[in-house]
Amino acid sequence: MNLDDMPRVKRGVITKKKHKALRARAKGRRMLNRTTIKRARQADLKAGVQAYRDRRNKKRLARNLWAIQINAAARMHDLSYSKLIKALKDKKIELDRKILSSLANKEPTTLDKIIEFVK
Repeated sequence: MNLDDMPRVKRGVITKKKHKALRARAKGRRMLNRTTIKRARQADLKAGVQAYRDRRNKKRLARNLWAIQINAAARMHDLSYSKLIKALKDKKIELDRKILSSLANKEPTTLDKIIEFVK
């Protein structure tokens, strides 16, 4: 098939659809980042990069919070966080930090028994 025999492709419909989707994602942004296609596309890319980064940072912050909560519970029994974790490992108690922090929040008596056991 020769290139001259091929029909002409008009892409206005597709472009308009893509622009419409981009504008929908740009809702809530300020000034040209919402109205102008070029600026909206740049803002959309930047937002995607930041969202990817912050999904990981959210997990990092959660892990930090777990350590703080475990440390607070351990301090009530005159232990530090690191000594509690080491004692748990020595006794071969395999509770991860997420579980320990939820025990500190929701079941403090259970955590008290665990800490007394490992002391």
